[in-house]
Amino acid sequence: MTNEAQYTPSDPAHETALPRPSRRKLLGTVAAASGLAVGAAAGLAGGIALGADSNPPDAAVQTPLAASGLRRFENKTVLITGATSGIGAAAARLFAAEGGRVAFCGRRTERGRAVEREIREAGGEATYFRADVLVEEEVRTFVDAAVNTYGGLHVAFNNAGITIQKKLHEYSAEDFDRVVHTNLRGTFLAMKYEVPHMLRSGGGTIVVTSSSNALATDSGRGAYTASKRGLVGLVQSAALDYAADGIRVNALVPGTTDTELVRRAAGMESLPDDAWQVLMKQWAGSNVPGLGRLATAHEIASFALTLASPEHPYLTGAQLVIDGGKTAHA
Repeated sequence: MTNEAQYTPSDPAHETALPRPSRRKLLGTVAAASGLAVGAAAGLAGGIALGADSNPPDAAVQTPLAASGLRRFENKTVLITGATSGIGAAAARLFAAEGGRVAFCGRRTERGRAVEREIREAGGEATYFRADVLVEEEVRTFVDAAVNTYGGLHVAFNNAGITIQKKLHEYSAEDFDRVVHTNLRGTFLAMKYEVPHMLRSGGGTIVVTSSSNALATDSGRGAYTASKRGLVGLVQSAALDYAADGIRVNALVPGTTDTELVRRAAGMESLPDDAWQVLMKQWAGSNVPGLGRLATAHEIASFALTLASPEHPYLTGAQLVIDGGKTAHA
């Protein structure tokens, strides 16, 4: 496989991307998975058995608005960027399940409408707005439309991000700018237009999705790592800017999460699901020394709700890691 750019739209979210494996390793994995699948005919679904427990079932997919018994965001306006799939979409479902009025954006209209419809059919309140965080006017329009639709602004989950993976000297200036402008500048623009509405609402809370790459990274991720580490600094400074105004700002630092972004960045969009699960189990066994598996989007989104909730009024300016032990390893 060539070490080509892996561009991911601004809505899946920005959890750690996997390295692109060699063609030889991939073909070996697929062959093993295929062989195991043949063995399943004799009574053991080998490929599935090896891969199935690499992640627990994602409750957000099984039951989109599964009742948690909590209503922490009742009658609160919640804004989410990058929520047509992955962590953002899971968060939209969960915020709505807890009574939030959810306004979310992304560039893929069909996907956005599907998430909106799913939430409404399950009894939640959500509205999709098409917006690209690269475009300042679209960000401003989205934030203003969310406030006009639901009134006030109480919670923002700034989650949009992309990755392009290649060695540093192989980036074009356009590649580098696209990643940094989406992940870092896009978050700045969202906060720039969210904060005035929160000030008028008497306060609020902002959660920003960074990445475990901000703490410990790997080759081929220069632009991504720079942008994600920059987000931590942005969060810390903003937390100090607005603490006296009742606005808390924190960074969510997820490890590698089983989402569309990760699958695309690894060049595995066409790989059968069973083979993908086998590969992920093998990869996580060596690269996530704690729990030895990838996170689910539901798990990361649930933590975003915890950070956004009113349960921790003393929490601001923090970077909170949820990576299964990945960065605990020296």
